[in-house]
Amino acid sequence: MISNQILQNTIDGMKGITRVDLCVMDTEGKTLATTMNSGENYEARAAEFAESPAESQQMQGCQFFKVYDDHQPEYVLIAKGESDDVYMVGKMAAFQIQSLLVAYKERFDKDNFIKNLLLDNLLLVDIYNRAKKLHIDVEARRVVYIIETKTEKDTNALETVRTLFAGKPKDFITAVDEKNIIIVRELKANETYETLMNTAKVIVDMLNTEAMSKVHVSYGTIVNEIKDISRSYKEAKMALDVGKIFYSERKVVAYNNLGIGRLIYQLPMPLCKMFIREIFDGQSPEDFGEETLTTINKFFEKSLNVSATSKDLYIHRNTLVYRLDKLEKSTNLDLRVFDDAITFKIALMVVKYMKYMENSEY
Repeated sequence: MISNQILQNTIDGMKGITRVDLCVMDTEGKTLATTMNSGENYEARAAEFAESPAESQQMQGCQFFKVYDDHQPEYVLIAKGESDDVYMVGKMAAFQIQSLLVAYKERFDKDNFIKNLLLDNLLLVDIYNRAKKLHIDVEARRVVYIIETKTEKDTNALETVRTLFAGKPKDFITAVDEKNIIIVRELKANETYETLMNTAKVIVDMLNTEAMSKVHVSYGTIVNEIKDISRSYKEAKMALDVGKIFYSERKVVAYNNLGIGRLIYQLPMPLCKMFIREIFDGQSPEDFGEETLTTINKFFEKSLNVSATSKDLYIHRNTLVYRLDKLEKSTNLDLRVFDDAITFKIALMVVKYMKYMENSEY
């Protein structure tokens, strides 16, 4: 459970303080970490000691100690030397590794619990029982963030996030798939949705500068009970999807600020197809051509203002009017009329949604 690198760092640190050589082996005698010369062979002795009832033993000019996990020997620790001081160092090193085992196991158990909680894999009674055993507050205010990275298993991004939240032991950082990092944040009483947005922006900035990762961040609503964490997670997932479809220019998307995209995202596909057939009569917005689409988007951007749009497009006002008239003939929608403009805008968003859903099926 503990990586060999962690074990090596631990015994290197102990040797630096005590000047006593140490070695950690598994119960079969395989060396996992050592400060001793590679020529020294304790394999047979370590495997024999692991099978014996003794908790410590002196052999081959060394002190042997067992490190337990749930009352079962997990490691054999060897301290080189026969003096009482070496024995004490060996006991301290064994205790340190034992403590690491407990800490890593608890972290692993908490990570599994949070993953199952996010994915709705736990019964209500199990949620509260396991939370109590793991000493996790069941009534704290929490919110779920999702960080989507461009590359799978972005370890730089994950480590940067862990560093950013290192001083907050009540926050959980995990993952349920290859591209998304999930943060379950515990909030203080005075933290608001504005605070959540600021935190999300800090995450984006940190990952852009420290990990050189281009990311999108979304988050759900604040929940007050641990059983509702999965709801905040689902909201964050929906916000991430809606953001990719309708608000691709945004780096941060909040579930409580999705606008009309929220409604369109929840429309059934047959209804979308019927609506598009009704508006465009079998046509697709792509059939209008790049010039027309640029004109439409700029017209919406300038709040249906003909003068401002023609100025930004560097065209004569009459040219813009001609394009709008031509569009009206093919769609029976006059974008200068507010109701028609709303209908057309929604239709364009529905087409975006349909394309996204079609692509996500493959």
